[in-house]
Amino acid sequence: MKRFEITKKRKLNDNITWLVVYAPLVARKAKPGQFIILRTDEYGERIPLTMAGHNAEDGTIDLIYAAVGRTTMLMDQLEVGDCFADIVGPLGKPTHMEGLKKVCVVGGGTGNALAYPLATGMHDHGIEVDMIAGFKNKDLIILEEEFRAGTDHLYMVTDDGSYGEKAFTTDKLKALLEEGKEYDEIVAVGPPIMMKFVCQLAAEYNIPSVASLTAYMIDGTGMCGGCRCNIGGEDKFVCVDGPEFDGSLVDWDELIQRNAYYAEQEAEDRGHVCRLTGGVRYHD
Repeated sequence: MKRFEITKKRKLNDNITWLVVYAPLVARKAKPGQFIILRTDEYGERIPLTMAGHNAEDGTIDLIYAAVGRTTMLMDQLEVGDCFADIVGPLGKPTHMEGLKKVCVVGGGTGNALAYPLATGMHDHGIEVDMIAGFKNKDLIILEEEFRAGTDHLYMVTDDGSYGEKAFTTDKLKALLEEGKEYDEIVAVGPPIMMKFVCQLAAEYNIPSVASLTAYMIDGTGMCGGCRCNIGGEDKFVCVDGPEFDGSLVDWDELIQRNAYYAEQEAEDRGHVCRLTGGVRYHD
């Protein structure tokens, strides 16, 4: 088997893909919450992706991504047997688990792909895990079977009620807390506006919260400064100091404002998709 070879490819829905990649040196050291940096080929940009899992014995890592920018759209064109040019990792600080007995992980939309390794990693560590997985509608649901197998309790909610309960993730979390559920920690992974309200709700019940800010990383080594964020009044780098932070200390308004910075570039990248082949071009 070749280094960085794709051994499995699975479409979770029209926009989200799960890859299994042969990277034995990374798999040997990987821990939940850490990420890698990859390039599709010699011309490709370097992008960070959180590992959705790893198998040290097989020498493989799992990557789940949404095709939103040029590189992830290029990744979608790769098939089993193709190889990435480079994969570096594991990077970032692993998910904190020591001293935790029961947690609630709240995932929103495509953020559930990042919530998956955190929730299952904690469960494998012996922590009782309640998982709230929220989606806009049933067509966007991913990883339901995996969440059921890898957590203690799964609560599926959709905005329109087309599957599971009709509720926002914060509504379901509040209902569980009102029922008397007690957690040592609440973990939020998803759109920044969702994470903001999940962390605020946790604070109302005096429960520590953790927010995963993986989506803000660019360079992955702390050199570019693109992932700099305000945590408790101090500048922190998501890729070096995180990617997980105390949710009560995050300056959410600043992050939400920055979240729209790359929308124009992503729209431009989608414009590079060939209407004949569905492929993505590097150069105009």
